[in-house]
Amino acid sequence: MSLPYPAAPAQTESRSVLAIPAFRKLWQAMAFSSFGDWLGLLASTALAQQLAGGDYAKANFAIAGVFIVRLLPAVILGPFAGVIADKFDRRKLMIVCDVLRFSLYLSIPIVGNYFWLYTASILVEIVTLFWSPAKEASVPNLVPKSKLESANQVSLLAAYGTAPIAAILFSTLALFTGAINAALGNTTPASAADLALYINAVSFLFCAYTVWRLKEIPSGPSQKLNSSSIGKSLWEGFSFIKGSKIIRGLIFGMLGAFFAAGAVIGLARTFVDDLQAGEAAYGILFAAVFFGLALGISFGPRVFAQFSRRRLFGISLTISGLLLVILSLVLNLVLAIFITVLLGLFSGISWVTGFTMLGLEVEDEVRGRTFAFVQSLIRVSLVLVLAISPLVAAAIGEHTYSFRTTTVTYNGAAFTMFFAGLIAVLVGVISYRQMRDRPNVSLLSDIKSAFRGELGAITGQVTSGVFISFEGGEGSGKSTQTKLLKDWLEKNGEEVLLTREPGGTTLGNQLRDILLDNKTGVISPRAEALMYAADRAHHVFSLIRPALQRGEIVITDRYFDSSIAYQGAGRVLLPSEVARISRWATESLTPTLTVIMDLPAEIGLGRLHSTDRLESEPLAFHERVRQEYLNLAHLDPERFLVVDASLTIEQIHQIIIERVGAIKTLKRNFK
Repeated sequence: MSLPYPAAPAQTESRSVLAIPAFRKLWQAMAFSSFGDWLGLLASTALAQQLAGGDYAKANFAIAGVFIVRLLPAVILGPFAGVIADKFDRRKLMIVCDVLRFSLYLSIPIVGNYFWLYTASILVEIVTLFWSPAKEASVPNLVPKSKLESANQVSLLAAYGTAPIAAILFSTLALFTGAINAALGNTTPASAADLALYINAVSFLFCAYTVWRLKEIPSGPSQKLNSSSIGKSLWEGFSFIKGSKIIRGLIFGMLGAFFAAGAVIGLARTFVDDLQAGEAAYGILFAAVFFGLALGISFGPRVFAQFSRRRLFGISLTISGLLLVILSLVLNLVLAIFITVLLGLFSGISWVTGFTMLGLEVEDEVRGRTFAFVQSLIRVSLVLVLAISPLVAAAIGEHTYSFRTTTVTYNGAAFTMFFAGLIAVLVGVISYRQMRDRPNVSLLSDIKSAFRGELGAITGQVTSGVFISFEGGEGSGKSTQTKLLKDWLEKNGEEVLLTREPGGTTLGNQLRDILLDNKTGVISPRAEALMYAADRAHHVFSLIRPALQRGEIVITDRYFDSSIAYQGAGRVLLPSEVARISRWATESLTPTLTVIMDLPAEIGLGRLHSTDRLESEPLAFHERVRQEYLNLAHLDPERFLVVDASLTIEQIHQIIIERVGAIKTLKRNFK
């Protein structure tokens, strides 16, 4: 997730890593283990609510207790469990841990009281703390290093993708509890929570059996893992992020996303009771959150592919908060489930967008520590929300309001979700304002442009250099001004690369001869657009991006805005289609500044001594090109600088260096 661009299609990579027999067996064990964890959480909270005996406050306190006891072991023993686990045979340790978890979950419904519910939950979490590092240390021994990232991705799928399955199974058990008891001949009917805990226990037994058959896991103690305390991890991460406004906004916003989703999960059990529904509805509501999360993570960035990631992050977080506020006011179960799916969807978009931007914005040498900080903070914060929200709901209690002939009941869960939603909205707005990358462009125009595909707003790979492009019609003086700017920057001690399109590379020069030679003849508009995109893809890959990564200032005479103007408007293709081709070809590398040399087409063409294939096009063609440039500048005034090219060379140069000087200052301040 830390990589800005995938190396290969995710589905292909997933299939290839799961084709390794040893890893596939371990992945099956992980999937069953995660399935058991989710089913155990659902069953434990449901059992806690049952043992409360119908008392609203007592039920909320009981559910909060389940989350608290699941938090405590990780906070207290987490820093030490990995080190202790390293001293044992990994395979044997995993088998023993799974057998212990099987026994503990099996005992919970048999004993059936609060004390053992909490005690067993604590013991299960402690055992899991030893199982997890043994599993993590085993994975690198089962897959090649080149496939390790893919192995981690499918492991996350096993961890989170099993949550909706567990919720659906729990709901099914709740609906058919009577029939299941009759089929099993139970003299003492078991509840849905009891049945779920029994299935949960069996899943861990199966996991133990799977690992027992997995002979490929090395025996003996593993090498010592680099394990540090949560406090140290938090402090190290904080020291690296405190200087970045963008990273602060990201982390602050991601906590808000988990805050909204966590409030729903933590209050779902009592909330469905307030809606006069049962355990089946609890399972469905629980599944709805994770179903929405999966939708948001899978499809959100694809649907909003042309939208600014920074804006998308803050907006989706704000919408999540608003949906939580709406959910708290809803008194209909079906509508509540629908809203919960949407809430999960936008929380998922926030989650995946936030982690993607962290990978893009954070420099490689500090990325690991930053992610360690984020993951530790989110884990602790999420579980705290899960634990605290039921406590707040219990303290508020039940309240009934009468309005003439209508009586409405809102209980503590609804009030808590309402205020949690308001907090999430506030966090989203603050995050949006902190990371707003297009302050001079209205949100509405940004949305319209993004869906037309005319916006280069996606955050590209972070570089330490500055990228400046020059655009304009024929004879507008671009080449003269690029050379003057290069000289000025070099006199100020900057490393500068001056290039052009097409023709910045050997391949580019060959394509330039084809594209601009009058002897070439007619080229179809689409073929022309694709040839320019091919030149641009190679240009960025071989010349522009390496220079930016070295910290240089890159000046290019034409870039992708030329294709949007010439092939889009000039050739009367859809500018949005041409823009998408160029975004894909350049991996969304967008200039820091684009200077448009604006000049009436008739004047510019009159300055030419000879004409190439494009310059020979009729006047109407060049007027369409000029108008499209002005349209682009209107959509994104922060990136574009429109200069009157009829001014003197010295006047134009002065305008340009004033704007470039301001960008350099901003760049230094950001660092």
